[in-house]
Amino acid sequence: MPARLRPDRPIRVAAVPGGHPYVRSLIEPGTASVEILPDPPARDGATDRWWPPAMLTADWIQGHSDEVDVLHVHFGMESSTTAELSAAIDALRATDTPFVYTVHDLENPQLTDQSVHREHLDLVVPAADALITLTAGASAEIERRWGRTARVIGHPRVAADELAPTPLVAGDGTPTAVVHLRDLRPNIDGIGTVRALADAVKGVSTPLRVIVDVNENVRDEEQLTAIASIVDASPLLSLRRHPRYDDAELAASLLAAEVAVLPYRFGTHSGWAELCWDLGVPIVTPPVGYIAEQHPTDSVVFDAADSGSLASALGAALALATPAGSTARAAVVSERRDARRAERIVIAREHEGIYRGVLR
Repeated sequence: MPARLRPDRPIRVAAVPGGHPYVRSLIEPGTASVEILPDPPARDGATDRWWPPAMLTADWIQGHSDEVDVLHVHFGMESSTTAELSAAIDALRATDTPFVYTVHDLENPQLTDQSVHREHLDLVVPAADALITLTAGASAEIERRWGRTARVIGHPRVAADELAPTPLVAGDGTPTAVVHLRDLRPNIDGIGTVRALADAVKGVSTPLRVIVDVNENVRDEEQLTAIASIVDASPLLSLRRHPRYDDAELAASLLAAEVAVLPYRFGTHSGWAELCWDLGVPIVTPPVGYIAEQHPTDSVVFDAADSGSLASALGAALALATPAGSTARAAVVSERRDARRAERIVIAREHEGIYRGVLR
């Protein structure tokens, strides 16, 4: 078997997916001790996307074992059958290639039926040479379910470093809450969240407007029609439908708000919560997974079935907020950017330590 830990080269990590911004942020800037390998063409031959991931196939693992020191799985297991994942793990063992799994999702936000995802977790979590997750709560659940210890390493910065803390559209001074429904993927409770907001906004002591933000292309047009009807019936809500935002447009839409409401019906962690923190926007979230643990001082939890709870949560989040476009908001964004830069070095070194540990 090849000697995988060598002083004359970086640790070569086949990350799934290697091109994801989260994954690229796990490398310490200005160092060459870890190399994230580029994504190969997808399993179906596509070169403009990484999924379905070829790196999660036995053939790829066996054919590239001399080019890889560690396989690190983040996302994309839903593209494989349980049998395919089992074969990939067998190939890793046969080639003496260690693998690390970051448990982002104990529930897969892209899936309605979680049974296959649970099968995958039951296979991969016990088999991984090392486990990582993002919160202490998720780590405790992993310990309860599989008897494995997952190292807790926080999520790195999501917002672009060069981002200027100025909203795309200046407001008129009325505080704004925004709820991004995106493409109405399975874990988005669009109707329930918007209905709850329509009731709750009337009970907030501070004047507040709510923007319901949704992509032009959605997975459930019938649900969107129902959401539009709820919005039309509430003078304090407005619907904003648009082509899918690029990163800068998404950031601008959040920077123009004081508070962000997360519309999840299930999940584990949220990159959206991380982006909101980067941009100085407190979140109001249902008690889903461990999202509130990611940035507890900037998160307020509500009960989606109780409009009074949501009204109170909106008021509490507004008390934490800085006005959109203000110098106070700019200061928060700048301060958090600096904190994230220091944090990135710590996160990268923790990952490198884990890679070195599984290679010994």
